[in-house]
Amino acid sequence: MKTIYPDYNNCLTNVTNSLFKHYGIETYHETLKELDEILERNTYKNIVYMLYDGMGANLLKRNLNKSDFLNINKIKDINAIFPPTTTASTTSVLSGKNPNEHGWLGWDLYFKNIDQTVTMFLNTIKDTNVRISEKSISEETYPYKNIVEKLSSKTNSHILYPFGETPYKDLDDMHNKIIDICNNGESNFIYAYSDEPDHTMHEVGTDAKETLELFKIMNDKTEKLCSKLKDTLVILVADHGHLNCEPITLSEYEDIFRLLRQQTSIESRACAFFIKEGEEKHFEELFHNYFGKDFILLSKKEVLEKQLFGPGKNNIHFEEVVGDYLAIATSNKFFRYNENSMNLKSMHAGITEDEVLVPLIVIENKNN
Repeated sequence: MKTIYPDYNNCLTNVTNSLFKHYGIETYHETLKELDEILERNTYKNIVYMLYDGMGANLLKRNLNKSDFLNINKIKDINAIFPPTTTASTTSVLSGKNPNEHGWLGWDLYFKNIDQTVTMFLNTIKDTNVRISEKSISEETYPYKNIVEKLSSKTNSHILYPFGETPYKDLDDMHNKIIDICNNGESNFIYAYSDEPDHTMHEVGTDAKETLELFKIMNDKTEKLCSKLKDTLVILVADHGHLNCEPITLSEYEDIFRLLRQQTSIESRACAFFIKEGEEKHFEELFHNYFGKDFILLSKKEVLEKQLFGPGKNNIHFEEVVGDYLAIATSNKFFRYNENSMNLKSMHAGITEDEVLVPLIVIENKNN
């Protein structure tokens, strides 16, 4: 499988910074030249920033025809960030910062102050339904201002999710809400997030009949949406791609498992290991023997030197959560800590091309 490391000058973070630049607010990183030119060429009454979870660039090529709407309106392929996964990528899209800066590195993260590994979005102890607290420890520890909040002083800003206090019902409802907002007679910025096709691919895989049908449905519904928008620029991205995968259950490897001083964390394909003191060399030897064909193993020092999670000022908690070692998937394998850990058909967060490459799709509707 072809592997690539994220390019932080051609990634999702840069898309958001192009929007910051367009609206005249502080940028944190480089912008994307191609998007800057589009934004400068025309002044649009509305800008819609849509994210389709999991709709990677290679999947668009395989699961749709070249002549389909999403493919013909793709400007270029860009990179997700590292790891290419929803928690890290959507936070970079929303904040304009890289994962090392905002701190939302992955699905599960270790919190030193409570000595627990927490599922970030759910506020639960990893692999359980046990809530840590009423308030989100993730939001309290890793606060950030999202793009909708930041642009509220520049334009009418809106956010659409399939969850939360005012969720939309389905993709049709999300698109109808976008149309209604864009027709309110005012200038608007809309961030809209869909949890598909990610949800379906996790369950059935990237090439199942249901997945292929869903890609076509989402393509056609997006084309219908854009045909109804006037004086509106639509920017559509994905947070990561997907890969059909097979699990490795760590608890079945007793000699490695007894060297761990706590739960693994971050992601199953970008897995942080915390090793008992003095057992580092032993762990390295065993890991390379068992998993060397499927994973790259980096020490914390190597992770920091490579700036794998991005350039910029590290979050104050960053070094305590990346682990003593980070295992990065280069094949179709993923780690389960034990039998209680998730086991899904398709996964992401490794550095294969299918996971890292995402599309930058731009639809210009300069009609009045």
